[in-house]
Amino acid sequence: MSFLEIRKVYRFFGGLAAIKDVSFELRQGEILGLIGPNGAGKTTMFNVVNGFYHPSRGEVLFKGKKISGSKPHQICQQGIARTFQVVKPLQRMSVLDNVVASAFLRAKDKRQAGEMALESLHFTGLYNDRDVISRGLPLGKRKRLEIARALATLPEVLLLDESFAGLNPAELDDSVDIIRRIRDKGITIMIIEHHMRVIMAISDRIVVLNYGEKIAEGTPLDIRGNPLVVEAYLGETPRA
Repeated sequence: MSFLEIRKVYRFFGGLAAIKDVSFELRQGEILGLIGPNGAGKTTMFNVVNGFYHPSRGEVLFKGKKISGSKPHQICQQGIARTFQVVKPLQRMSVLDNVVASAFLRAKDKRQAGEMALESLHFTGLYNDRDVISRGLPLGKRKRLEIARALATLPEVLLLDESFAGLNPAELDDSVDIIRRIRDKGITIMIIEHHMRVIMAISDRIVVLNYGEKIAEGTPLDIRGNPLVVEAYLGETPRA
C-alpha cells in the first residue's frame, strides 16, 4: 500500500527546475533513503512534501489524500513531521521546553505536553539534559533534540534531513540506533543522508536524485551496483 506518494512532481524557481517529474512512494513501516549529490533536489523534495513549497506540477498524497497545497502545520497535524539539516532550536529555552512546545500540537494541556516531552527525551537519550539551555548543547545533542521535537508531535511519517551530518563515529552509532527504534515504534521514515555506510545499512529502499531527476530506485544492493548512481557520485562506489 502506498502510504506517502510523490506523483510526477515538478518544482520551478523562476526558469530553473529544481525537481523534474519525480515519482516514488513511501511504504508504511519502511525506511526509505533519499540520496544524491549536493544540489540534486533532496531538501527541495522534503520542502514540497511538508508544505514549505507547493509543487509547480504534480501532487503529494498521504494515505490516499492529496496534501500538496496544504500548509506545513496542517501537514504536521495529519502526521508528517520533519527535521532540518541546519538545526535551529529555541536557543533561550531549555531542552525540555523546546520539546514541550512541539508536544502542544497534540497535547490537551501543559501537563500532558510535559509528559509527552519527557517521554521523547527519554527515547532520544536527552532526559539528563532536560534543564540545559539548548544553545549550550553540542552538535550531536542538538541533532537529537531536533528528532525529539519531531517525535513529540506523534508523527506517522518522519522526514529526517541529514541527521548524521557532523557527528563523530560514536554519535553516528547512537543515531542509527535511535532511528531503528523509531521504526520499531511503527513510524515510517524517509531520510536524506550523505553517509553511504549509514544509508546502505539502515534503508529498506533507496531513491536517487541527480539534477532534480530520479535516476534510480531500489534496494541498497541494487543501488550499490547501479552505474548511473556510481557516475553521479563521481565514480565513488558506495561501501556498506
